[in-house]
Amino acid sequence: MKTAAGEVFSHRSFGLVCGAVLTVFAAVTIPANHSQAASCRADAAAEIDWSGCNKRLLMLGGSIMDGADLRGTDFTFTDLRGSSFKKANLEKAKLIRTSLASSQLQGGNFVKVEAYRGDFSDADAENANFTNAEMQRANFKDAKLTGTDFTKAELGRADFEGATLTGAKFTMANLSRSRFEGAKFSGPIDFENAFLLLARIEGLDLSTATGLEQKQIDIACGDAKTKLPQGLTTPKTWPCPEDPDED
Repeated sequence: MKTAAGEVFSHRSFGLVCGAVLTVFAAVTIPANHSQAASCRADAAAEIDWSGCNKRLLMLGGSIMDGADLRGTDFTFTDLRGSSFKKANLEKAKLIRTSLASSQLQGGNFVKVEAYRGDFSDADAENANFTNAEMQRANFKDAKLTGTDFTKAELGRADFEGATLTGAKFTMANLSRSRFEGAKFSGPIDFENAFLLLARIEGLDLSTATGLEQKQIDIACGDAKTKLPQGLTTPKTWPCPEDPDED
């Protein structure tokens, strides 16, 4: 009888202990999940943690998100015009057809973002990092890109017309059919190993550009006003015809 009673007691004790453990586990995990959900529902603010949140198709113009954690956040088709993302972390964020026009992006981390047709026109992205970003057909018209890093970025058909590019870095970037007419810079731009197939560089003074080789110039599109670094010559194929698929 003792043994039987002892066994019954042991089973009951085990059940009570398991129940207590599950209760504690739930108490620990459920608030964490609620906390994550609350973070995604919270209003935009400086240093907000929206990492991994779905923020598609929203009107968030004028938001202040300086220093925010926006890694992997999905801003597809969202209007963020006139917002501030100074030193914000947007690594691997989705900015597909997102508007960041006239926004403050200084020192922001945009490494590996997806920004097909993203609008960065008139934005200030000084010293921002767009390394390995996917930015085909992105709009950087009149943007301030002093010291901005586009190393290994995909920038096919991107528009840099009128942009300030002093100290910008395009090392190993794909700039095929990109446009640079009217771009402004007072110092070197790094084009080392950049792919410049049919890139529009008409009228640019590239005499202080670094990393340029004749083979890059030969496949780009310049004109009689394009100035090249010492040792490079104007190709006979210049000027190029207008791109029939500009839009």
